[in-house]
Amino acid sequence: MQEIIDQFGGYLYQLGYGNKTRQCLCAQAGALLAYCQVTDVREITQGQIKDFYGWLYECPGKRRGSSGLSESTIAHYVYALQHFFSWLEQTEQISYNPISGIKFKQHHKNRREPLSREQVEALFAVAESLQELAVLHLFYSCGLRRSEAAQLDTRDIHFKQQLLYVREGKGGKRRVIPLTARVAHDLENYYTNQRCHTKPLRLSDEPAFMLGSRGMRMSGSSYQTMFKKIMARCADATLPEGITLHHLRHSIATDLVQGGMSMLYVKDFLGHSSLDTTQVYARAKAAQLKSL
Repeated sequence: MQEIIDQFGGYLYQLGYGNKTRQCLCAQAGALLAYCQVTDVREITQGQIKDFYGWLYECPGKRRGSSGLSESTIAHYVYALQHFFSWLEQTEQISYNPISGIKFKQHHKNRREPLSREQVEALFAVAESLQELAVLHLFYSCGLRRSEAAQLDTRDIHFKQQLLYVREGKGGKRRVIPLTARVAHDLENYYTNQRCHTKPLRLSDEPAFMLGSRGMRMSGSSYQTMFKKIMARCADATLPEGITLHHLRHSIATDLVQGGMSMLYVKDFLGHSSLDTTQVYARAKAAQLKSL
């Protein structure tokens, strides 16, 4: 059945999904095929899918001694299977879509509370280096995801034109983010006075816009570690517990909407596929929601 999974991966590539997302969706669809132990996708029944769904709540977890996957991970499995069977139906490899009539448990994401403008300003105020200031701009001023910041190359930021290019965002989406004069200046200041003086450890790290102290491309976890150091100096700002870089993305969305920016524009700024997702990110005023 590997051939059909490879074909599914090719379909996802045509839709513009990134490498990691394609691999994940294919692996999750392949997990169902392995569970059902079928040689023909037409043999998969609705009952088998329901059994597999129930098994996801009981299967061994990644952590030792844990059982069952998290609700968010299971929701990703459902997403993968819905796409997989929709593709099979579209390509006429099955005459009936067995997943279409199944009702799955609704996954409720934990809502991230946006930071206040004062809390965001407090974070910028305690930044001790050009790099820390640039990191805050990438995640707040530009609203990047961690994966997008980790993939950011020097060629992706045009300081004079005040533009930042996200070459491959979530779902393989590309977008262009306009920069304010202040953001463009601070990013260029980091690049000119710190990044250019840091020697890349490996040839593969040479294009990276953000390099760590050892000269390696900054990973998503490295960004979060730096953010924790910044937060540790911000004791007077009464920051909520457990905040991450993603809270900055929620915060800029809320600030833009409450500043009068169109929700549709904020949707494009964040790289969302659905306006519903943008509404989850941004705390819009009641009058703004009524106008949508």
